[in-house]
Amino acid sequence: MKSTQTLRRQVGSLFIVGLEGVELSALEAAWLRGLQPSGIILFKRNIASPRQMHALWKAAVATRQTDSADGHSAEEHSKDGFFRCVDLEGGTVDRLRDLIGPTPAAATVAVTGRPELFQRHGAIVGRMLETLGFNVDLAPVLDLATPACRAVMGSRVASADPAVVAHYARGFLAGLAAHGILGCGKHFPGLGSGSFDSHKKTPKISRTWEQIQLDLAPYRALRGNLPFVMVNHAAYPKIEHRAQPASLSHFWITEVLRKQMQYRGLVLSDDMEMGGVLNHASIEDASVQAIAAGTDLLEVCHRADRILSAYEAVLREAERSPAFARVVAAASQRVARAKRRWLHGDTLPRAASVAQIHRLRRDLEQFSCEVSEVSQ
Repeated sequence: MKSTQTLRRQVGSLFIVGLEGVELSALEAAWLRGLQPSGIILFKRNIASPRQMHALWKAAVATRQTDSADGHSAEEHSKDGFFRCVDLEGGTVDRLRDLIGPTPAAATVAVTGRPELFQRHGAIVGRMLETLGFNVDLAPVLDLATPACRAVMGSRVASADPAVVAHYARGFLAGLAAHGILGCGKHFPGLGSGSFDSHKKTPKISRTWEQIQLDLAPYRALRGNLPFVMVNHAAYPKIEHRAQPASLSHFWITEVLRKQMQYRGLVLSDDMEMGGVLNHASIEDASVQAIAAGTDLLEVCHRADRILSAYEAVLREAERSPAFARVVAAASQRVARAKRRWLHGDTLPRAASVAQIHRLRRDLEQFSCEVSEVSQ
């Protein structure tokens, strides 16, 4: 029978977690050592300066480099790799705006129609993230720019045409990859026809199976280019005939994304603290359901009590159910293989210098001006 220590490590590896502030508290360090998540996501609340960010990353990574109860040595932990994540799409979703400057939105760049600008958009974002210690950008958005989502998504969506969305995203992803940054297509299977913000409630998207093929087209076109796919918290009642969010759906994650579309990267949930999923189930039940449906990594981005509740719920279910424990083990193995393939030891870069930040600001301003001139 699998040891408790091994099972705990496997369950912990299925989490990407958020932190409270600009420094790692003693309490956070303690639960990070116990949980051993696969990564951390930073938000604006965690970002004050390049030196502060480097200290935060260093402290977080250090929690993985101590001897642990599962018998893994400090050296093994340090080689395991660590996803250091952020949302930087440009436009309204830009965690580095106050630190470096505003990055153009996807819609602003896509409307230029210039593939070289698509790739440069990814490259300038990739340089910023590489310089500040990130290795994952939860972008680009692959949702379609329909009239229904205009009030919710705004300039985050590149185009109403799936071919244009895929063309822009392919360039953006290539730009990220040139700087060692892993991208993430979102929000599968598509929020383009949703008129509600899934941060607050569960959008019910009335697309038929035939209609949703347009939303799926960018994912089909890019399935070999996407390290991660993020699954949304919207429901598709005309397709599943129930109000369950896609993030908890075996149909969407395993049957459609994995089997029909043959996606081989990692499946990531949207934040499990969002109203779109918590209006449907508790954080404990939702986390178990998401893993059972085929999710590899759960994002829990804000409250430590919810992070720990989700972890304990998944662990309890794995201890209770041998079938669920096998699902956990398979997901943990996929995550471990991806880290070995993508992170290559994943050493933390030095703290960014003042000169590096100045160069990034200058180059970002130059790129923004060029995009503005072309798109007018």
